[in-house]
Amino acid sequence: MSQRKFTWVLAVFLISVCAAALDQSSTPVVKHVPIKSTSPVSGHEMYITYCAACHGTDGKGGGPAASALKVPPPNLTLLSKSNGGKFPSDKVSAILGGTADLPAHGSKEMPVWGHLFWSVSHGSSGEVQLRMRNLTKYIESLQEK
Repeated sequence: MSQRKFTWVLAVFLISVCAAALDQSSTPVVKHVPIKSTSPVSGHEMYITYCAACHGTDGKGGGPAASALKVPPPNLTLLSKSNGGKFPSDKVSAILGGTADLPAHGSKEMPVWGHLFWSVSHGSSGEVQLRMRNLTKYIESLQEK
């Protein structure tokens, strides 16, 4: 093999290896961490702690983990608009609690918060209901006017 051809093959090989390495390093990965306890009375605190990584602090679906998900997180600010102008609080509560059938909720990507709220509430059904109600109300406050 000529020196020129060898150099060309080596260059193509190195570019391929570098491209593969860059592709792997730029693939976003969701880091799973243990659930952190928050105040059950603060819907805002729960949203920031549990939801903002995927849905974004503004609720529009652009959180830092969103690009790593197979199913993009929805824009939560459009829930009322998508429901004829009425906020679907029962549906949101069902999604949070795990009784609604959605592609991402309940998967490895999207935990069912109702089950996790049981663990941070030490089995107190009253506290779980308070968490669900306050988080739902906070999501309602994010709706576009």
